[in-house]
Amino acid sequence: MRVKNIKISIKSDKELFEEIKKVTGKLERGEKVKKHEGISFDNLETMRKILTDERIKILKTIKKDNPGSIYELAKILHRDTKNTFDDVKFLSEMGLIELRKTKNGREKTTPMVKYDKILLEIAV
Repeated sequence: MRVKNIKISIKSDKELFEEIKKVTGKLERGEKVKKHEGISFDNLETMRKILTDERIKILKTIKKDNPGSIYELAKILHRDTKNTFDDVKFLSEMGLIELRKTKNGREKTTPMVKYDKILLEIAV
């Protein structure tokens, strides 16, 4: 089985702009550009505020237990449903969780983590 990863990097606005400039140049010259999936933060402090211990626990629990809904996830974590929902929604907006809405009687939202590892890259 192939391991799927998501890359998180710490890059300044200048570094991010330079990377975009390089990719744009390659596209304009008709060169192939490798698909890049990941999330960039401008500094480590910002990343730590977003990827809290509790949110990492949510990601691991979704991957391990495959809860059928956010309510079920909250029960597994022994957390308040609203707080769990807020964190899941935030992680979804960041691109770390995929949400699937289903309606089998009652509508529910199933959180999914479709990668196996988070790789942190810090340029020095």
